[in-house]
Amino acid sequence: MSRLKTLQTLFKRYRRPGDIVFAWLFLAISVFLLSQIASQTTYRPGNALFAQPRFWPAVSLIGMTGFAALHLLGSALSERIDGRWKEVLLWVSVLEFAAWFIVYAFVVPYLGYLPATILLAVLLVARAGYRSGLIYASAAGAAVAIVLLFKTFLQVKLPAGEIYQSLPDGLRQIMLTYF
Repeated sequence: MSRLKTLQTLFKRYRRPGDIVFAWLFLAISVFLLSQIASQTTYRPGNALFAQPRFWPAVSLIGMTGFAALHLLGSALSERIDGRWKEVLLWVSVLEFAAWFIVYAFVVPYLGYLPATILLAVLLVARAGYRSGLIYASAAGAAVAIVLLFKTFLQVKLPAGEIYQSLPDGLRQIMLTYF
């Protein structure tokens, strides 16, 4: 009996209050994906069951839905812990950084890879709360190193910025080639 109490104590200690929200969300997504299996995959008459294009995706989605339902059941039967919505807001706040990247991807064709990368690095350092000039210089230096690595050494073809068109001829060619 003491071993069961130890396990219960351990699970209580590591339980997260937003677990039930995650369980509901995961179950809804898995049920939706499972409902789409017939329209997104095919059935080929004459093929063996394991060779059907629909078989393994269906197995994985059925498993995902079953485990999501069990997770929801376990979350629903567990005692409530305060702070559920605070944790859910923390999960949503992570989407801010996806928005930063999306804005960066839109800005690169206009500013160019080098200026956009430096701007993103410096803005993310500011967003993280750093205020030291050395930190800003380090972020800008890291951005330059990243651009040089990708454009010069790895020769990754990236779009040139429209802003480069306003540069003098010699500088424009250097920026288009290396930055």
